[in-house]
Amino acid sequence: MSYTYQNFKTKKALKEAVANYHASENDQQKLYRAVKCYNPGLGGPLDKHTGKVSLEGPHYPKPHTWYAQGEMVDGVLVKVS
Repeated sequence: MSYTYQNFKTKKALKEAVANYHASENDQQKLYRAVKCYNPGLGGPLDKHTGKVSLEGPHYPKPHTWYAQGEMVDGVLVKVS
């Protein structure tokens, strides 16, 4: 399981952040940060990862209240379900 660098409290907030980032891709001035992921412990960052990823949040030590499947391209989360 992976975490996002931003500690999203809900899956809805995560989905909104991904959608806002990709909606602003055409703007010259990026208003939103790319959502990137990492594996806690020995896994490390997923900077160049392309493919599926399993996500959970919020971050430990809080209890996990949401789980999601995502798709990454070149280290950036592009889709969440």
